[in-house]
Amino acid sequence: MYKVNVFVTLRESVLDPQGVAVKGALHTMDYQEVTDVRIGKFLELQVDSVDNIEGRVKEMCEKLLANTVIEDYRFEVEEVIPS
Repeated sequence: MYKVNVFVTLRESVLDPQGVAVKGALHTMDYQEVTDVRIGKFLELQVDSVDNIEGRVKEMCEKLLANTVIEDYRFEVEEVIPS
């Protein structure tokens, strides 16, 4: 079994109005040291053992988990050894 962490973020060229709003709120709360905020998604998947796990996860990301027109993604695969 595998644990897969998927990180999805907006591409740098895409405006992030939610990030701008959070940055403004942080500045209002006197966290002036924050210079930028980008909002993204984090997904944690539990996946049974399969051949080519990286290829399968890439397919999942490109077909459903990320909108590859405006989002980038990366993932980490960790093998989970049952106790």
